[in-house]
Amino acid sequence: MQPQDPYEFSYTFHALPPGRLGFRRWRWELWHGPALVAAGWRLTPAHAERALRTAASRMAHRLLGVHALHPERTEAMTGFAPHGAVHVDCGAVACRLVPRGLELEARAATG
Repeated sequence: MQPQDPYEFSYTFHALPPGRLGFRRWRWELWHGPALVAAGWRLTPAHAERALRTAASRMAHRLLGVHALHPERTEAMTGFAPHGAVHVDCGAVACRLVPRGLELEARAATG
């Protein structure tokens, strides 16, 4: 059996302005092509990154046609860096997260 190429998703990740209570929040969005498949916010950047990886794991498993038993058990092979792709190990499934702006620029350049 040939190893499958990793699924590719695009994402956005940014800080929101302080709300009424004055605490900071981080917004994340997961995109598969032109479709927004998951979004949310968390209180810390680390928690937002984990939520993004978990959503990517769920979506990658769904595209494969199986149910993810522990989608929260993901590991980023590379850290989240501005304008950089992140490779996520989701167990038997792998995926690649590309910042949304870079993914749109690449699509416009090729087509």
